[in-house]
Amino acid sequence: MQTVKLGKTDILASAFGFGGIPIIPLPGEEAVNIVRHGYDKGITFYDTANAYVDSEKKIGQALEGVREKVVIATKTGNRDADGAATHLKYSLIDLRTDYIDLYQFHNVSTETDLNLILAPGGAYETAENAQKEGKVRHIGITSHDLRTAILACKTGRFATIQFPFNFIETEPEEELFKVARDLGMGIIAMKPLGGGILDQAELCFQFLQQYPDVLPIPGFSSTQEIDQVLGFYQSPKAITVEDEKAMDALRAELGDKFCHRCGYCMPCEQGVKITEVMGYRSMAKRFSAEVAIRMTRKAMASVENCIECGECIEKCPYHIEIPEGLQFNLKLYEDLLLQTGK
Repeated sequence: MQTVKLGKTDILASAFGFGGIPIIPLPGEEAVNIVRHGYDKGITFYDTANAYVDSEKKIGQALEGVREKVVIATKTGNRDADGAATHLKYSLIDLRTDYIDLYQFHNVSTETDLNLILAPGGAYETAENAQKEGKVRHIGITSHDLRTAILACKTGRFATIQFPFNFIETEPEEELFKVARDLGMGIIAMKPLGGGILDQAELCFQFLQQYPDVLPIPGFSSTQEIDQVLGFYQSPKAITVEDEKAMDALRAELGDKFCHRCGYCMPCEQGVKITEVMGYRSMAKRFSAEVAIRMTRKAMASVENCIECGECIEKCPYHIEIPEGLQFNLKLYEDLLLQTGK
């Protein structure tokens, strides 16, 4: 497989990595087998986080015997030194390793969060001390906010930046990636399929392959998905005029505010299944009307619990007007019910 060098670091990774979220709901043995399949097929970069439930444990079990041959990246969402130290302690245990190749500060999407991390007694102190002790090799940051990500890069304190990047969300290319490259930072692309909303996988990776210094980290929930993406890299295709038209059509359909199903808005205290409802359009496109209705019925029923408190909007890193989106998708669902007589 082709490789990607992450900026000025000594990290040489496979052309695409393995995102650790989709293995969370899978049974342990199944998840471990998928991670090992990825390794067997040449994936050497694995990204997870303390917040991803048991993802670290599954990845640690799968890669224990090949630790020196892979790159492990994980994250802390804590902003203070003590909290980050606790996260790092358990990450090392769960990942069954003595060191983390890339330790990242998770979802830093406000200047306030960035300042807390870098302040005396902030989480950066923990990462820096761990780096001196050999427990962390490189320090990175992840964000969903363009302005904050650029500010973080310009501090010169981070080796890598992880940010959403796909053919819908192309804004990072204009300034963020330029700043990162000028500073010799590695670039990691989360949400290469828009958090699952973009179902034309080949088109997604055709777009990403135009950026050989950017490392995409798709999530995988089956060995078949790994083999599919690997095929895109083994037999790359140039983007055609028809491909450009297809991407433009999807951009027009989705706009610049769409749910990435990242889950940061959850849980909802009122019991609204936000991510399931917000992902309804994708579900309706992929399945027959009968299947889409059956799979989303309970989620759609939960919308009546929404009191429009706005808490989900505050937690959303993309600043989406979620209550409006819930009602919009509920209307689409109800229209389908009328059309089908269900």
